[in-house]
Amino acid sequence: MNCKDTLVRYAQEGRALLAANFYNFETLKGLLLAAQETHSSLILQLSESSLRYLGIKPAVAMARAMLADFGVEGWVHLDHGSSPAVVKQCLEAGFDSVMIDASESSFEDNVRTTQEVVRMAAPYQANVEAELGYVAKLGQEQSVEPTSAADAARFVELTGVDCLAVAIGNAHGFYKQTPQLRLDRLQQIQAATHCPLVLHGSSGIPDEQLKEAIRLGICKINLATETKNTFMKTLQSLLADNEEIDLRKVFPPATDAVSALIRRKLTIINTP
Repeated sequence: MNCKDTLVRYAQEGRALLAANFYNFETLKGLLLAAQETHSSLILQLSESSLRYLGIKPAVAMARAMLADFGVEGWVHLDHGSSPAVVKQCLEAGFDSVMIDASESSFEDNVRTTQEVVRMAAPYQANVEAELGYVAKLGQEQSVEPTSAADAARFVELTGVDCLAVAIGNAHGFYKQTPQLRLDRLQQIQAATHCPLVLHGSSGIPDEQLKEAIRLGICKINLATETKNTFMKTLQSLLADNEEIDLRKVFPPATDAVSALIRRKLTIINTP
């Protein structure tokens, strides 16, 4: 089943997919080990900075090969595509799903850009995600007005987008204090749109809030910051007083730490 249809099915069943970013072979392996061990499906996400680092074609080829090797059902997704041109490159490279993020533009410009990407993705049968509302980036103000349910309904109707990332008190990066998701607003958005909804910035959101968000319509949960942090903190600890030069001996514990993190996240998401 393709990514688009899977997200629709998950939304109907009140379930969610974990969408986790990877940055290199080691983090990708950590994600897939966890998915394999928990018998979970997984969306593998690549940001533009990761694509510049890895290269679009090598990144997709590595993801496809490792999904097959690990026997994991999964899809490759562009996270926060900044322009239709970037989206087109990813579609041509074989991405299953793409996100166009014009959320910092006006409502009208966001609609126009998203409409263009929806038309572009149609021949590829790719899933298209957009964002409406302000999901703060790392270091930016996090206390802002959440996405309007009325605006969300208009946006989905005008664009025909497949899934929508919303702002409900979530933010990218680590939170300065424990987040309190606007679950009341999420419920209103879900009722107004009947569209698969996406939660960005899940790093640091309490488990029970994640579960309640899934119950209220979130069917894709993005995770990035915790993965990077887990990998690098483990690696830094290993290298603090270590003269080992064989990276094949140094990297595996960091990969294992990522796998443990993802197993825990998958268990939370998969447990009603």
